[in-house]
Amino acid sequence: MKTDPPNLLAAAIREYFTDHLPRLRGTSPHTIHSYRDSLVLLLRFLAQQRSISITRLDLTDLDPPGILAFLTYIEEERNNSVSTRNVRLSPIHAFFHFVASRNPEHIELAQRILGIPFKRARQRVIDYLEYDEIDAILKTINRSTRQGTRDYALLETMFNTGARVQEIADLRVCDLQLTKPFQARLFGKGRKERYCPLWPQTAAVLKAFCQHRNLESRSESHLFLNHRGNPLTRFGIRHILARCLRAACAKAPSLRKKRLHPHSVRHSTAVALLKSGVDLSTISHLLGHASPTTTNRYAKVDLEMKRQAIAKVKPVPTRSGPPWSKDRTILQWLESL
Repeated sequence: MKTDPPNLLAAAIREYFTDHLPRLRGTSPHTIHSYRDSLVLLLRFLAQQRSISITRLDLTDLDPPGILAFLTYIEEERNNSVSTRNVRLSPIHAFFHFVASRNPEHIELAQRILGIPFKRARQRVIDYLEYDEIDAILKTINRSTRQGTRDYALLETMFNTGARVQEIADLRVCDLQLTKPFQARLFGKGRKERYCPLWPQTAAVLKAFCQHRNLESRSESHLFLNHRGNPLTRFGIRHILARCLRAACAKAPSLRKKRLHPHSVRHSTAVALLKSGVDLSTISHLLGHASPTTTNRYAKVDLEMKRQAIAKVKPVPTRSGPPWSKDRTILQWLESL
């Protein structure tokens, strides 16, 4: 059976994912997988739209009209948010930056695709949990079971560290220091390494959990496993959080109006630190934010803090009668404001 010879698109994709991203850019495996998934979706969409095999797609088939149609499909047919649409566009931009340097004869195509803008997304209110809600969730977990022991240690660690869900999924036993000073080593975006202090009670919970699993402190095993003995995934952790939320709604009715997902736990840690008087710069370092701008949004979150700030402001005194007279014109009054 005759097969199609490798074309420019196939060669570019192979070099991009096997050499450019991992070797030259030092991109993390998680980022590479995310880029791969976006390009796979794009290629499948274009092949179906044009009724041809994916293997017959060439570089020129990835043109602006096709990519714009793909982005519309992401929003309207897959019902994804604008943020997800932008997340899918970002790897396409990155790939065509590479194409422009590798194949300068296609620089005009690359420039047109790089000109496709990100769509402005509506800023959502940050979901976070109050301390009593976090406490209610932890208290509903049955710690006498193997699953409950794991779930309690998982949520305690997440609330303590404010770690990203993938950072928790990647956490290994050797990343923990359960003797003073208690701390956990986390690997964030781009494999950036940081240390996060642990509360004594969190360290005690994790120490008991490791003893329950007969884990040595130097073990490179993943800390949190599923019922099959495999490391928990992001989706597995999301499922656990949703289950714990449902169980806690009876004791904390306010939870019925809230979503508990991995990033809301991270937000809860940040807001709790802010309420405790920790400065934004420290919170930024603790959470592993690349830019302080990301952390600044937490200053806008808590309504009670806003009320306290307003209460400290001296109210404007009310005046009776007109604020000007024959000797003081309106313009003079305005200039004095």
